Amino acid sequence: MKEMKPSEIVADLGKYIIGQEQAKRAIAIAIRNRWRRRSIEGDISKEIYPKNIIMIGPTGVGKTEIAKRMAGLIDAPFIKVEATKFTEVGYHGGDVNSIVRSLVKTSVSRLENREKQKVAETAQKNAEERVLDILMPRQEPIRLPSDIGLEEEASAGTESNEKSREKLRQQLRAGRLDEREIEVEMETAVTPMIEVFSGQGMEEMGMELQNMFENIGPRSRKNKKMKVGEAVRVFSQEEAEKLINKERIISQAVELVENSGIVFLDEIDKIARGKDSHRDLDVSREGVQRDLLPLVDGTTVATRYGNVKTDYILFIAAGAFHKNKPSDLMPELQGRFPIRVELDSLGRDEFIQILKEPDNALVKQYTALLQTENVNITFTAGAVEKLADIAFSVNNKTVNIGARRLYTIMEKLLEDISFNAPDMPGTKIKVDKKMVEEQLSSIAEDEDLSKYIL
Repeated sequence: MKEMKPSEIVADLGKYIIGQEQAKRAIAIAIRNRWRRRSIEGDISKEIYPKNIIMIGPTGVGKTEIAKRMAGLIDAPFIKVEATKFTEVGYHGGDVNSIVRSLVKTSVSRLENREKQKVAETAQKNAEERVLDILMPRQEPIRLPSDIGLEEEASAGTESNEKSREKLRQQLRAGRLDEREIEVEMETAVTPMIEVFSGQGMEEMGMELQNMFENIGPRSRKNKKMKVGEAVRVFSQEEAEKLINKERIISQAVELVENSGIVFLDEIDKIARGKDSHRDLDVSREGVQRDLLPLVDGTTVATRYGNVKTDYILFIAAGAFHKNKPSDLMPELQGRFPIRVELDSLGRDEFIQILKEPDNALVKQYTALLQTENVNITFTAGAVEKLADIAFSVNNKTVNIGARRLYTIMEKLLEDISFNAPDMPGTKIKVDKKMVEEQLSSIAEDEDLSKYIL
């Protein structure tokens, strides 16, 4: 994990997220406290647990974006799940322990990919050698009795073979042989197909059993025809697998999850017990909350990579809490999320900033997309302000989906340009206030049309 000061985290998040300073600060402090715990010597470090966070706010205000960007900044294992996909143990549906299994799987995959990148050059060379061995097998050195005087001729034959092989290598790297078809010997695992039709959590168990049999089952080899280009890619992957140390990767991945893992638990308000909730639903919702308790509090979960402790995993929950409130959660679960931050609704001014200021601003995104077709598009200040006005107005008239409304507005505005862009290279387009009004104002003013189009 990268070591970052809270101020640095807030500043970096500010490059992508407008406003929501309270949430950014809470996240930054939680992350810094993890670094502080790891820096403490002695047994007291084991007693310092993460302070889990609940982010409260309507959809589209940046809850998910803050968590995702933060995980990327500190380079920590991260997973986003919806609380509504899980059910109480004993019912058909997701098992909350699968959260940890997925987090570990993600962590292992991340480290594997990084290790493969480190050995990519060696793996590519090895793959080339395997393809060359098929195209032009190496000749065994000719060994002749020294008393007959033909050593130089034998050496010359070997050198000639190596020169021809080197020329073939250059053609291979230049892609001239990619379409040539060759026959390669592939190794495959002989495994039985496992289908599990049982209840909650059993589908994942079936996948785990399938993976286990693939690892311990017999291997068979069969010849397969493929093009040279494809063979190089396949061999490169196989060689990379051979070069990395999987046991070390798994050990590091599990350690990262246990000490730096982050779970973003979205829609937690949907499993809270509201005043108008149906009684049967309340039973299921409370069951999910009870199942989450040990996970958040600290337990050990069995995964295909070994046992994983959840004591120091940071849980960030989020919800709109329109029809209920955090106090509608079970008291025990509330206690596991001591930090609560409320995110502000976004208004016209925030929409203007979102459109043009962040590193991933929508105006910048669409400008870059159309530049790939050699179409240069620019937005005037008046156009940006009008787009913000329309987004804010539609949110108020229909359903408030926050900044996501800007995506629907922009797509509708640029629909014809995006469609015709390949046929208009070299075109310069200026989007001004008048163009936005002509394209969108009539739709925005008609509430019924807005519901279906914007």
